[in-house]
Formats: sequence, C-alpha cells, structure tokens
Amino acid sequence: MKFWKALLLAVMAIVVGMAAYAANMAHHGFSTRTQPSRLEVVLARTMRKMAIPTKMKEENNPWAAEKTAEVMETARAHWAEHCATCHANDGSGNTEIGQNLYPKAPDMRLPATQNLTDGELYYIIRNGIRLTGMPAWGDPDTLQDDDSWQLVLFIRHLSRITPEELREMERLNPKTEAQRAADAETERFLNEGIAPQSQEQMHH
Repeated sequence: MKFWKALLLAVMAIVVGMAAYAANMAHHGFSTRTQPSRLEVVLARTMRKMAIPTKMKEENNPWAAEKTAEVMETARAHWAEHCATCHANDGSGNTEIGQNLYPKAPDMRLPATQNLTDGELYYIIRNGIRLTGMPAWGDPDTLQDDDSWQLVLFIRHLSRITPEELREMERLNPKTEAQRAADAETERFLNEGIAPQSQEQMHH
C-alpha cells in the first residue's frame, strides 16, 4: 500500500512540475537562443539512448584497423564539407548555425560525445536525432556506410586536431556567394593585377 501511495505522489509531482514548466514556457515564449533546461537535457539524452538499439551500441568500427593517413584525410574532408557548418572544423559547435539551434550543437570533444560507443556515434550519424537539428545522413538502403564509420574515426580525433589540419579544412568549407565573389576578385588580382573591388563598388 505504501508503495502505491509513493508512486501516486511521484506521478502527481511529475505532472505538477510539467504543468508549471509548461506555464512558464507559455508565459515567456519559445526561442532557440535560450539554453535547454537541465530537465530537457536529461530527457533528450535519455530518449537518444533509448532510440539506439542495444545491438548497435555494441558494434565495433570496421575501419578502426584501417586508420591510415589516407582514410583520415578522406574523413577530414567529408567533415569539412558536410558537418563543419553546424559543428565547426574543430568539433566545438561554435558556428552561427550551431549556436542558434535548439539545443545548440554540442562540443563533440567533451565526454558527453566521446563517451558514446563507436556504434552509438555511427547510429546517430546515420539516423539523426529527433527534435534537434541533427539530420539523418547516408543512404538508408545501404547496410554498411563506410563514410559514417570513417566520420566516427574523425570524431575520436577532434581533441587532437592540429592547426595544419584546421587550415586545410578551411579551404574545403562550403562558401557563401559573397565569399565566392571575394575569392574571385582576389584571384583576378593575383592573375591579372586587377585590384579587388570594395563592397560599395560591387553594388554600383
């Protein structure tokens, strides 16, 4: 009897807490600029953990034994071209998009990411995370996604990334129209001696 009373009180406390939280959110509104509450973080990580099949958590990276310089170069280029927009080249998540997501892109060098198994990281890359900005990547019909497994190797390397690697990645990052125009102007100056135009000149 005591057990059921305790359970009922616990359920009531949860319901009251959620109602109070919902009322507070409704009063102050929603914004992706705010930090998720501790409760949201715990719930999100719990749901993420539950979403990954047990068998997948125990999967070993088939590329672990093939961690050559060439493989890491391929993974680094893939990250720079497809992942760095949100996660930054160094995995810090310190980008305009990454910091305006809700929740914000995590610092993938920290234990919250690095303590995940290779199988968990692979599953997240392949299937994304619901209610976040993390999409699903790769062909869902492909049983073995080598690109995603190689990205797992690169994620493990983030805490040891070198300045030389970061400079190389900057050249591979996607560019905006303005950046491409500026690069073209610089190229013309180097090749033809024509000085780059200022922003004001380019608009006239």
